[in-house]
Amino acid sequence: MSRVGKLPITIPAKIEVNVADNNVVTVKGPKGTLTEKVDRDIIVKVEDGKITLERPTEQKRHKALHGLYRSLIHNMVMGVSEGYKKTLDVVGVGFRASNQGQLLELSIGFSHPIYVLLPSEIKITTASEKGQPPRIILESNDKQLIGQVAAKIRSLRKPEPYKGKGIKYTEEILRRKAGKSAGKK
Repeated sequence: MSRVGKLPITIPAKIEVNVADNNVVTVKGPKGTLTEKVDRDIIVKVEDGKITLERPTEQKRHKALHGLYRSLIHNMVMGVSEGYKKTLDVVGVGFRASNQGQLLELSIGFSHPIYVLLPSEIKITTASEKGQPPRIILESNDKQLIGQVAAKIRSLRKPEPYKGKGIKYTEEILRRKAGKSAGKK
């Protein structure tokens, strides 16, 4: 049996979970509402403050879907109760980040500023402290969406291995290269 799929999901207080007839799971909480369409073969049960998922057979496809949908529903429950947060650092001399509402403006070494319009489900803040690189803070209840948006922002200027200039996750550890060695004899 799937190790991930067989684990029950505990429903925290103030969280409401509904399963519709067409296998659509809706999770409501203080941070918003999320829905996910579950494959028709997977059975979702909500009882005694726990969500359990069952699969009909031991086929490889059913095993894979069992663990997948358990993880997706768990991420939804965690998102509407606690939320998710990603922070990115803009490292480089003269690199800047600012926002007006959902519009992120980046100056990252190109001849022009780059503008990124973020979805309304994501809350964005930018911070610039003296002695620290500019920081972009993304918050949302949808783990998939926040991860995708953070990866898109990072892809605009990936950190290079010599000086580390670019956009990186705050907790990311970069592998650095030595660069040119001293002159030949």
